[in-house]
Amino acid sequence: MIALIPLLRIEMVIKNQKSERLRRRRINREEGDKLSKSITNLIHKNVALYQYRNGIPLTTKAAANFMRGELATALRKNPYMVNIVLAGYDKETGPSLYFIDYIATLHKVDKAAFGYGSYFALSMMDRHYHPNMTVDEAIKLAEQCIEEIRSRLVVAPQNFVIKIVDQDGAREHSWFRTTKD
Repeated sequence: MIALIPLLRIEMVIKNQKSERLRRRRINREEGDKLSKSITNLIHKNVALYQYRNGIPLTTKAAANFMRGELATALRKNPYMVNIVLAGYDKETGPSLYFIDYIATLHKVDKAAFGYGSYFALSMMDRHYHPNMTVDEAIKLAEQCIEEIRSRLVVAPQNFVIKIVDQDGAREHSWFRTTKD
């Protein structure tokens, strides 16, 4: 999975991975074993419960901190092997991207990737990413990252989807599919 802020997010589409929409302007992506999928479901339901009880949604920063807290608590009881990237857009603060790893460390980042392809994707993003990218520039960079992963990774995933998270909400932009499901 690759994430670019503020405009774009792409992810590998593999059947055991899951993408959840926490609310209209925020999207969450996690990778891990089957048992670890329950932590994302737990977090998703608690964020919805918070909005129901209080009448206001959590900000992206608050949702990221809540996720980190839940993972930190679980780390001491029943560790989850899960990496999470949370991208969101808040009216007050604008776009934000958070990376939470399997030991519950939280980082606010400008770009993120995890998995085997991340080494290639992050090197491409380090070279070509700049803070005020347009949507078209971000999509072009995402496509370059996908091509780099496909050409260099021996067992490269073949299916990718590009998602955009901005002031208009979280939405799919395009699919890169070379194999049939």
